[in-house]
Amino acid sequence: MVDLQSQYLRLQEDIDRNMQQVIESAQFIKGPAVTQFAEHLQSYLNVRHVIPVGNGTDALQIALMALGLRPGDEVITPTFTFIATAEVVALLGLTPVVVDVDWDTMTMDVNAVRKAITPKTKAIVPVHLFGQCADMQNLMALAEEYGLFVVEDACQAIGAEYKFTDGTIKKAGTIGHIGCTSFFPSKNLGCYGDGGAIFTNDDALAEQMQAIANHGCKIRYHHDFVGVNSRLDSIQAAVLDAKLPHLDEFNAARRQAADVYDQAFCGNPHLLVPARNPQSSHVFHQYTLRLIDIDRDALKSRLAEAGIPVMIYYPVPLHLQKAYQDSRYKQGDFPVAERLASCVLSLPMHTELTDEQLKYIIQHVLA
Repeated sequence: MVDLQSQYLRLQEDIDRNMQQVIESAQFIKGPAVTQFAEHLQSYLNVRHVIPVGNGTDALQIALMALGLRPGDEVITPTFTFIATAEVVALLGLTPVVVDVDWDTMTMDVNAVRKAITPKTKAIVPVHLFGQCADMQNLMALAEEYGLFVVEDACQAIGAEYKFTDGTIKKAGTIGHIGCTSFFPSKNLGCYGDGGAIFTNDDALAEQMQAIANHGCKIRYHHDFVGVNSRLDSIQAAVLDAKLPHLDEFNAARRQAADVYDQAFCGNPHLLVPARNPQSSHVFHQYTLRLIDIDRDALKSRLAEAGIPVMIYYPVPLHLQKAYQDSRYKQGDFPVAERLASCVLSLPMHTELTDEQLKYIIQHVLA
């Protein structure tokens, strides 16, 4: 699904140099490499604060902790997404409220969000699924109308841009009150271990989240509230800092590969290509087809026999997960998400795909 080795070989000189500098400095935790990467990412995103943390799930948890929410407060999130989005809500004693998604973009349905808002609702967590932004203009308007926080899960969409109707352009993760991302190795900007970051333009929230990530400590050994221990280590920051100048290039390569897939599959009534939100660029963390009247398991097996890896993201929506069973929800309540879970299939998508590889994949999908 990804080719991290070829990408490393292309950037080997810069990555090795940055990692060697960390090793020679012996500043492995909170070293200058972390500070430098955070500053470079702030500049790239045009955001006031970047707080590096241990992983994307920690980023989401710390973001919600900083909002001062209380047990029983409701947080709205899409049911068609990775489990971490609801996991952190539940871990904090908050109440996850799931909503359906749009069939075309597979991101949060704004009308469904409006219907789900109650007096207990305190925050919305839109997920920029597979590489493009959710309907942020309408979500932000809805949040303002009801006085809600917006925490963007931008773990799959770093580098994507969202264009508002007034012409304003913002990067994914910098639109809401807080944005979160993951640097898992397979992400568009990935390190060589675990890593994540939080973004915000709010000075007070930034200070609070920085302290939460450091055991609830603003002054060393003085702990004013309960926090966690979550930090990006210096070697991972060194890798990310070598890759960051190439992020737009990486995303362009993914779009180019997606264009080849689109050209091959567009018009096929059994293969619906990813829809592209006209207000958002798409960085194609995944290239996800929707299969119509096709035996997905049979196709997956046939491709595996040809040496082509494919993945199903996500076969069980949140409301049907055993850990999150809730009397409020039952099968059939979120028909779009349930349909997507039964028909999506993601093809290989990364920065190193060659024309020959794409041709091979396409031939076997269409066979």
